[in-house]
Amino acid sequence: MTGDVPDPLPGWLSGAGRLTVLTGAGISTDSGIPDYRGPDGVWTRDPDAEKLVTLSYYVADPEIRRKAWRMRADLRAGDVTPNAGHRALVDLERQGRLRALLTQNVDGLHQAAGSSPERVLELHGTVHAVACLSCGDRTSMDSAMGRIDAGDPDPACLVCGGILKSATVSFGQALDGAVLDAAAGAAADCDVFLAVGTSLVVYPVAGLVEIAAAHGARVVVVNAEPTPYDGLADLVVREPISTALPRLVARA
Repeated sequence: MTGDVPDPLPGWLSGAGRLTVLTGAGISTDSGIPDYRGPDGVWTRDPDAEKLVTLSYYVADPEIRRKAWRMRADLRAGDVTPNAGHRALVDLERQGRLRALLTQNVDGLHQAAGSSPERVLELHGTVHAVACLSCGDRTSMDSAMGRIDAGDPDPACLVCGGILKSATVSFGQALDGAVLDAAAGAAADCDVFLAVGTSLVVYPVAGLVEIAAAHGARVVVVNAEPTPYDGLADLVVREPISTALPRLVARA
């Protein structure tokens, strides 16, 4: 079924007691954070921007690193707050129906909205911390941005002098195995798997949909554009996320 949120909701959705939710960039666009692959996405408008989040380019080219830090400074300057989509998932948790919240986003808006940190699995890391690519020392993004503000365009690790990078998973960088295993477990242990605002083209995360379906879960896809898993889904919704998600997670 493809289209708007059905009214009333299917019984299998309104009665679901264990929902695992996967969110992507689309849930944060109403908070002022652009997505990546949509018609007006960051990489659609400027394909070279993808180099800023590709590990090999980042390590090899100081100018790429300087551009990446400037991008962080620009994003920090914006007024970014959670929207109705994030808050709907807080409501779902308070109903006792949320098995886990898996996110490809690095913005921390789920936690800012009130989602319990222990329920949120940040599959691609977080922009609120930085890590040294050599020794692994981890510090806050605020501390790194303080050095940027003081005039250092490419701050090095204060422990070993290595390259610092936001604690996000770049292209060419492995996901945290423990986090991915926990996400796979949550996908296998739910009665509904809800994919929201994600293009479902980045693996291994996109494969979580298959894991859920293989273990008997119903699949719901809420995304503005078609995804490779629409044919597997029991329900596909094209409405804006901030409108659709509150209706989808409300108990009938």
